[in-house]
Amino acid sequence: MRPTTLAVVVPAHDEERLLPAALTALARAARHPDLAAVRVLTVVVADACRDRTAAVARDAGALVVRTDCRNPGRARAAGVQHALERSLTRPSALWIATTDADSVVPSGWLAHQLAQAREGWEAVVGTVTLPPSSPLAAPHLALYEKTRPPTGAPWLHPHVHGANLAFAADAYLDAGGFPPLTTGEDRALVHALERRGHRVLRTAACPVLTSPRLHPRAHDGFGHYLSTMVGTTDA
Repeated sequence: MRPTTLAVVVPAHDEERLLPAALTALARAARHPDLAAVRVLTVVVADACRDRTAAVARDAGALVVRTDCRNPGRARAAGVQHALERSLTRPSALWIATTDADSVVPSGWLAHQLAQAREGWEAVVGTVTLPPSSPLAAPHLALYEKTRPPTGAPWLHPHVHGANLAFAADAYLDAGGFPPLTTGEDRALVHALERRGHRVLRTAACPVLTSPRLHPRAHDGFGHYLSTMVGTTDA
């Protein structure tokens, strides 16, 4: 695949405090020299927001979609649909990445996505890390990487995060898109891509820094996992 456009979809519910850092990181990633010939769009889905999330996104140059569904699956799907409509290109030339409003992508993140697309991968499933200053960072790492091979072999990890996920638009459409789930919409999409025979790369090569907050916007998601880990650690 030779994408001519990359679109990043960021669902957000009352995220005016953390969203600026996420958008600053995405803007830096979009300036990577490997993306010089590629158009990059950022779509923020302001879902049931009562704060300035939409205004913050517009001020940063992002496209904004307003929804009122309080449903991560529907919100991500709305963002992808907007990207498909605004990309001005056919799905076979569009690569879509997703991250979260409380996450910060590395500067090479989009270039990494583009390189994998050009290698023929139709989806890239990445990993996440916590800030080193967080007291949860060390226990999270030990639990999260327990399946990593000790020999240094490639780690085909079992994790799926909307904060670090990307796919070819035509493969996404073939798999049926994000289902309207309140949690696990990212895992459901990846499973559908695999069932349809698309080439899915699981890699830890370009992790995304995400928030260690225990009460995130999405119900029963990564924050729930962290809460469970805290309970186990304290026991």
